This record gives sequence, structure tokens and C-alpha cells, in this order.
Amino acid sequence: MAISLFDLFKVGIGPSSSHTVGPMVAANQFSHQLKELGLLNKVKRLKIDLYGSLGATGKGHGTGVAVLMGLEGELPESIDPSGVPERVAQIESASEVQILAEHSIVLNVKEDVIYHRIDRLEFHANGMVLEAFDEKDATLHQATFYSVGGGFIVEEDDQGKVSLVEDTTELPHVFHDAETLMNLCRETGKSIADIMLENELAWRTEDEVKQGILSIWSVMKECVQKGIQNEGILPGGLKVKRRAASLYRDLSSKTRMDMITPSLGAMDWVNLYALAVNEENAAGGRVVTAPTNGAAGIIPAVLHYYWEFCPRSSEEGVIDFLLTAAAIGLLFKENASISGAEVGCQGEVGSACAMAAAGLAAATGGSPEQIENAAEIGMEHNLGLTCDPIGGLVQVPCIERNAMAAMKAINSATMALRGDGSHYVSLDKVIRTMRETGKDMNDKYKETSRGGLAVNVIEC
Repeated sequence: MAISLFDLFKVGIGPSSSHTVGPMVAANQFSHQLKELGLLNKVKRLKIDLYGSLGATGKGHGTGVAVLMGLEGELPESIDPSGVPERVAQIESASEVQILAEHSIVLNVKEDVIYHRIDRLEFHANGMVLEAFDEKDATLHQATFYSVGGGFIVEEDDQGKVSLVEDTTELPHVFHDAETLMNLCRETGKSIADIMLENELAWRTEDEVKQGILSIWSVMKECVQKGIQNEGILPGGLKVKRRAASLYRDLSSKTRMDMITPSLGAMDWVNLYALAVNEENAAGGRVVTAPTNGAAGIIPAVLHYYWEFCPRSSEEGVIDFLLTAAAIGLLFKENASISGAEVGCQGEVGSACAMAAAGLAAATGGSPEQIENAAEIGMEHNLGLTCDPIGGLVQVPCIERNAMAAMKAINSATMALRGDGSHYVSLDKVIRTMRETGKDMNDKYKETSRGGLAVNVIEC
């Protein structure tokens, strides 16, 4: 299966790639199915059933809101986040939704969007069933989708089988594990970024690839800027205060003369970058899925660290950073999981930490072996990380967890660059360990808010 950098890094909307981005895409797809089947004008009512993690934490993660917007024809990369609350209020007040902005149907949000907090579908923890009815309340069309992490979705067929629609694009450099990737680098003398770039050329021109990467970087920067401008209380009921703006004012009053190396001063700025992104994500703002929304602050924070604090930083370095991070990310996607509902937060924050560590090592001149080592260190020290959001919101401990992982990624790259690339545990082995740990992990620690901090901290 061919996976592009632009599949892993997608512009979307907070607070969750699996709970918000994926369901919005699925609902949009369902609406277009109704139109293509010639059923749109016959639909009088809809019902949406959310299962597993979508049912357990979907309210706090904005799944219902995402589904409503998807039904109306919106997509994560183009929707205006600022207009969503008013539109949802109108839908709830009128008890009707405009399918693809063309056909009005009855939809009582409280009754027709059903959160199954315990039940789950067999294929994946993030399952959803959409059903359309005619005027006699007979089923016109039904579809089952799974949001499998990072905004990726798959659909169940009429026989109840789920199969990924693979991209069969022929790539010049085929690799499905880190060992093969390392061998490709040795045989060709190319860097990991070079390998990824040449693969990306199977879909786009070199100029399109590089401009696309810089566009992603631009959205990341915009997200940080919005995060340090906005103040107040995050939505959802926990009354979590946004901290990035006040932290920015405090740091801006200090000199950066002592911040050339990874000092405590630089750490403050990295924390700021991560907090800013994840507060925007928690507020439903525009972010880059990297590779998920729950871990969206890690790569931007480390990339900002490279840009602001590393000597000789450049746009070419940014491109190498994200190409390399994508190569590592697709290894996690293909061989384990980036879904918190499937393997816990080790799949989200852990994968992002490894990707960021590899990207930083690449951008600062690391060899392929040092880069692989950096990624391995980043993941190894996130093994077993649970996903236990309080109140089902992507806020506590998620926001601070991104800041911690960003610092861990920088330290991972630093340690790897101080060595010669040789190390005891391979990246492939740590990826396999992460997958096995996720399988062994109790479901209550997989984005259900039924274990860990979610039950040991009283919601205020």
C-alpha cells in the first residue's frame, strides 16, 4: 500500500482526527452516496449510531458536531471552524439538517445521534453506522464506517466485510519496515528524506511536493500564532484555562541570548509552541493532523524549535524534517497503529514523538542510522502510554502530554546525534512492541474515559 506524506499530514479541525476529522469525512461520503444513488430527495430522517470509543468519548471529542457538518457537505480541510458553533445551534434548534446544503431533513440531535458508550463493532473501536429513512420510516440506505486513526476511514461492504482500498501507485523505493528503509539508504547513498521525496514524485512534481510541505509548515505556524493570541476557558465543562497567551507574554519579555542550545529557556518556548497548538485543537480550531489531532502539537513544537533555535535552519531543513517524519510515521501506520482507541496514547503521542525526533535529527544533519535511532528512542520511552482523557475531552492530560513529548523528541534526537547510529533495540522491534502492548492493554485505557485519570479525577 502506497502512503503519501500528505496522507499523514492533513489540514483538519480539532479536537480529534479519529473522532472529528474521520467522522466528518464519513458523513460527507454518506451524503454523497445518497445523492449518487438518487435517494437524496426521498430521505425524510437520519439516524447516526456511534460505537466503541466514538460512543464513549464522542461528545467530548466533537463527533456529533463533525457528523452534522459532514452531512451538510463540509470537509475538515476547508470548513471554517469559527462558524461551526452557530451552525450546530441552528440545527439543534430547528431539528433539521441540510444534506449537502441541498435537501432539508428532520434530525433531532438528542434522539437521532446515539452514543453507545459500551457497545462496539467488531472491526475497530471507532465504528459508526449512518442510516437514512423515507417518509414511511423504511430504510433507504445504510452504511458502516470505521475511523481508524489520523483521519483515515474505511467502509464496511454489503457482506459485512471491511477491506482497505489500497493505493496501488508504483513507487521507486518500496519499504514496509525500517530495516528495508535503512538498506535502501545504504545501497543508494540517499537520505531518508531523498527516498521519501522520490516516492512522492509518483503523485506530484517536485515543486508541488515542496510547496505542499511548506504549506503544511505555514498552517502549523498559523496555528501557533492563533494559540498565543487566544485566551479564556476551553469549551467542554472542565473549565481548563488557556495558558499559551500569558506564557508568550512572559517569554517575550526575556532575552534569548542564552537560548542557542537546548537550555531551560528554549524548553519554555517548546512548551509554549506545543500548548498553543493543542489549545487551538481543544477549542476546535484548524490544525495539522500530525499524525493525529491528539498529538498535533508535538511535530510543530519541535519544528519551531529547529526553526528558532538551531543554527543554519532553513526551508530545505523543514522539508527534510517533514519528509523524514512522514517516512517514520508510515511505518507506525502500516505495522502498528496511530489510533488511541486501538493501542492507547502510545500510538498517537508515541508515534508523533518518534516522528519529530527523526525529523529533527534529519534536519540537523543526522545519518540514516542516527535518525532511526532517534525515532526508536522517542517511541521506546512512550511504550504503554494510556489514553485516558478526563471528561472525554482532548484537554487533560492531552495538552501537557504534547509538550512533554516534544521535549522528549528533542532529547531523543540529541542523544542519537551524540552517538554513531548503533543501538541495541531496532525501530522495527519497538514498533512491534508497541503494537503488542496495545493489544494487551485493557480497553478502559484506550480513549474510552473509563480508566486512569478519567475516573480518578473528579470533573469540576
